[in-house]
Amino acid sequence: MKRISILFVAIFLILGMKSTVFAQGEAAVPFLLISPGASYGALGEAGVAYTKDANAVFWNPAGLAFQYDNPEVDTRGQVALMHSKWLPQFNFNDLFYEFAAGRYYIDGIGMLGASITFLNLGQNVWTDEQGNELGTFDSFEWAATLSYGTKLKENIGIGVNAKFIQSNLSNVSVGAENQDGSASSFAIDIGVMWDPDYDFLNNRLRLGLNVANIGPKISYIDEKQADPLPTNFKAGLAYKVYDDDFNKITFVYDVNKLLVVKDSTGASDNVLKAMFYSSWIEGSWTDLTHSLGLEYWYGDLIALRGGWFYEDPNNGGRTFYTFGAGLKYSIFGVDFGYIAGDDESPLSGTMRFSLAISF
Repeated sequence: MKRISILFVAIFLILGMKSTVFAQGEAAVPFLLISPGASYGALGEAGVAYTKDANAVFWNPAGLAFQYDNPEVDTRGQVALMHSKWLPQFNFNDLFYEFAAGRYYIDGIGMLGASITFLNLGQNVWTDEQGNELGTFDSFEWAATLSYGTKLKENIGIGVNAKFIQSNLSNVSVGAENQDGSASSFAIDIGVMWDPDYDFLNNRLRLGLNVANIGPKISYIDEKQADPLPTNFKAGLAYKVYDDDFNKITFVYDVNKLLVVKDSTGASDNVLKAMFYSSWIEGSWTDLTHSLGLEYWYGDLIALRGGWFYEDPNNGGRTFYTFGAGLKYSIFGVDFGYIAGDDESPLSGTMRFSLAISF
């Protein structure tokens, strides 16, 4: 399989991201926004307040703080794995996404976590300015994350991630530039989770917030051409609609906003200004994306899930439904998620497969 240029690869990547049309071309390494965990994908890409496993490292590190509440029931450790053939509409066999996460509780310290994210962009053709083929190169991106979550109070958890990001779009010089298409950066994520303890809620509601990919710009060529990381604000809720000994129904909702701002000259605001001011005051509020999901569990054994993702027509207009199922047996959990979009959507037909092992 051959693709003609790095730009061609980047277009495919951008089309699959959960961000606005304007911001899609403005932020680098958008693979950091791909959602791991088939169960969350089946819930319309929602989960910031519903992190029940090691995938909390991505969705909200504060969720790690609530995963070892009862030692007689909860396990100290867990490993979660996910595989997905990415953007299946393009039928590129070497375009795939892998995610692995783990967490382990240590007495007196709290819950520690880690993850590896890998996106393979396949083999590409290197050409000169006349279009003559000069060779091939492989493109891929990855990030490694360390995570920590703990409770401030019995019903309030906080979490933080530290991550290293590596982007290898090319190992050859591009055009007149005397640099290859490789770059690296680092970032942090900050998360909060809260169980409101009001009597009328009857312990049914959980709220979550996570700001991810807070870090310096990433540069492939030089600092003047550096692009911001895809800093993302995510907030949401999880509400137990029904809960008895055999049946559990939970509703989840997430809202996302990409905190990236560029002016007409192409200059981007620094991450702090974009986070705390310009994205909210100067940016458009139509760039919010919304995710809704409903999950049903029977006897903590079989799960059925459905969801809906919505983006404003003025900012990409991606709307799709999601479906999935899960099965738990002993220390194992297997999940499947599917995106049902129209034929023009690059995400249509995307399938996610996840495995979780507790110990």
